[in-house]
Amino acid sequence: MPSREEVAYFGAGPAPLPTAVLEKGAGAFVNFEDTGLSLAEVSHRSQTANKILADTKSALISLLQIPDSHDILFMHGGGSGEFSAVVFNLVSVWVEKRRKEAEAEFGGDEQKVVERVKKELREDLRLDYLLTGSWSLKASQEAANLLEPLGKGLINVALDSRQSNDGKFGTIPSEDTWDLTPSRANGGKGSAFVYYCDNETVDGVEFPSFPKCLGHSSQNQDDSPLVVADMSSNFLSRRVDVSKYAVIFGGAQKNIGITDVTLVIVRKVILSTQASSSFLHAIGVWSPPVVFNWPVIAKNNSLYNTMPIFSIWIAGEVMRGLLATHGEKGLAGQEELAKRKAKILYDVLDNFPEVYQVVTSRLARSRMNICFRIRGGDSAQEKTFLEYAEAQLLQGLKGHRSVGGIRASNYNAVPLKNVERLATYMEEFAQKSKSA
Repeated sequence: MPSREEVAYFGAGPAPLPTAVLEKGAGAFVNFEDTGLSLAEVSHRSQTANKILADTKSALISLLQIPDSHDILFMHGGGSGEFSAVVFNLVSVWVEKRRKEAEAEFGGDEQKVVERVKKELREDLRLDYLLTGSWSLKASQEAANLLEPLGKGLINVALDSRQSNDGKFGTIPSEDTWDLTPSRANGGKGSAFVYYCDNETVDGVEFPSFPKCLGHSSQNQDDSPLVVADMSSNFLSRRVDVSKYAVIFGGAQKNIGITDVTLVIVRKVILSTQASSSFLHAIGVWSPPVVFNWPVIAKNNSLYNTMPIFSIWIAGEVMRGLLATHGEKGLAGQEELAKRKAKILYDVLDNFPEVYQVVTSRLARSRMNICFRIRGGDSAQEKTFLEYAEAQLLQGLKGHRSVGGIRASNYNAVPLKNVERLATYMEEFAQKSKSA
């Protein structure tokens, strides 16, 4: 039976965790800090739980340099849950802004306010989505499903990268081709938000940086789009200017910890700019379910319902490990390491183009999920590659079932030595394949 050190795991999620965190977690799961209780048994209302929450928030703030303008929530539901939460909460923000405008015009005439906002809801509400892979596509489909009772055409697909790539995801077209909803200042309807997935795990596509066109486009910040980013699979792998985002969310099971915790970083003004449930219902809009209601979760310090304290503690340990490893460099140090590891693998792929084909365009290559085919998608060759890799304890390399191929996930906890092992194997396989 192989030891942990002998196995090099490149699965897309759940992803590897630092061995030191797992070893410490094993003890905490049985007897946390000599309390005689497992962390899985500790009350989420206890001082212990509150301290774990506070310590994990503190570590995250230090890593991402999160400004006071934003709050941190720990939630259930994973990234898919936030597909829905984003729509519920940010449509509510859009409605509240329109309600205040109508109230300023009609004063206390509540019926006229309701009629005005109800009309604007069906004529003006737009949600912009940038589709660069499977997960942003799923998010847009969930939004369309939730808003279908209000009518068609509320989801604006501002970018569908398949249209410029033979019907497949794998590129990010230049920003001047995006069809974003024009702002109200520019004579348009203005979008409730702009949504994108920063790193697409299935398709190996990653935004190289924050899109310039999503920055403040006018002196009126309220007229600039609320930018939402799903960072589930590249969270804490590079520096991020959190101030540019209205919402950042991520499931924990890639770079943060284990499944069943979702982190949400949200601008505080969003939490205080929500329409009341009664007004939402009056205009025919669902109010956010309580477990997805960001203001309720924030007001209750993420403890409205029972949170998995053990999982939050694991996330905190991972974060504190990053801080200890990189010191003053912080995430700049992790960013350098992620780029170095990714370059090792991409260099091998590029050195043997007749054997390996990267599925993503060069400018959109993910540092986290390196996706490629062997000899144009030769199923027999790819099966052989995977079988030989497994024999060398190089595991988790099979591509997503929806697209096939090979995928090497290069998350934070994947050691450099394991990447080097994989690169050596890839070189050996290519050499044999060339001579066969």
